[in-house]
Amino acid sequence: MAVSEDTLKQWEETLSKASFFGGANPSSLDNENFKALNGTQPCSSLQNVWGWFLFVSFFTEDIRSAWPAAAAEEVKGDAEEDEFDAMFGETEEDAEAKASAKEKTEKAKEKAKEKVVIEKSIVLLEVKPWEAGQDLDSLAKKIFTIEQDGLTWKEQYKLEPIGYGIFKLVVGMVIEDLKVSVDDLNEKICEDYKDEVQSVDILSFN
Repeated sequence: MAVSEDTLKQWEETLSKASFFGGANPSSLDNENFKALNGTQPCSSLQNVWGWFLFVSFFTEDIRSAWPAAAAEEVKGDAEEDEFDAMFGETEEDAEAKASAKEKTEKAKEKAKEKVVIEKSIVLLEVKPWEAGQDLDSLAKKIFTIEQDGLTWKEQYKLEPIGYGIFKLVVGMVIEDLKVSVDDLNEKICEDYKDEVQSVDILSFN
């Protein structure tokens, strides 16, 4: 199934507000949309969709198929309320209770706006070794042992050919922007594993 340009623009808008289509975590909706692309990588000008695609492509089909359904919001339509009122009528007490509930809801919304929003980003790093034949699977496991507040590694990784028999390691993570400096993290990987790592570069930052 081909995905239209208009649909991709809608996806870009959705993913500008959340890491995945279902919110903070991947869901079956992400799997469905990934399948709809049929392996076609979105244009990098759609930065959010492009970064999402690269990240989701890390996971095998079996893992993606196991993602749960996106959490649905419970919405009560005006038509349903009107039907209820028509059947049972609305007393003065009902009206007052409804007004009170509405007021509390508005206050709750205002309080929610005052809460600090934690900005998160999905980052893909490419780690280049010194020479062919290095054990990149072992290197990936070492990198995943790096712990920091606000850093969550995605333990799926890829090995991609560079040339002359050399492969690079591509790893992904989710970070809290105010807590984690990607530049500092890159330097730490290079320093801690300098015998195995030639360089670390940002592949995508979404």
